[in-house]
Amino acid sequence: MKKSILSISLFLFIAAVNAQDSKTITPVPATPVAAPENKNAPDMKFDIESYDFGTIKQGDKVTHDFEFVNTGKEPLIISEAHGSCGCTVPQWPKEPVAKGSKALIHVEFNSTGKMGMQDKTVTITSNAKTGQKVLHLKGNVEAPPPATEAQPTEKK
Repeated sequence: MKKSILSISLFLFIAAVNAQDSKTITPVPATPVAAPENKNAPDMKFDIESYDFGTIKQGDKVTHDFEFVNTGKEPLIISEAHGSCGCTVPQWPKEPVAKGSKALIHVEFNSTGKMGMQDKTVTITSNAKTGQKVLHLKGNVEAPPPATEAQPTEKK
């Protein structure tokens, strides 16, 4: 009896597997349509994209102005600029930068609580051909000298 139930179950299983349609429809992934390249689009050309501030003491603040020019034919609009952490704060032009015009990205780095080699970044998002641009502030932060405590004097 067990053999007959097992045989019937095996037969039904094989029949169910074979009943599946062998023509499975696989979805075709949509290929992203690239936007046509705008030859007049703005673009950012920086004098330098990495600034080495050398060696500073912990707690010092470093500022640097990254100068750029809009080398495109349309106005450049910077929609966002953000630092890699709260210690790196950028300021950027909120108005469009006309073609051929120069502008500045002002960056301030606060070294409080930092030690050793630092490489802080500022990511700039704009309507430029190159899309996002990353600027670097690099340098070494030395620990402050140990505090010298006044020695108590003995009364005689």
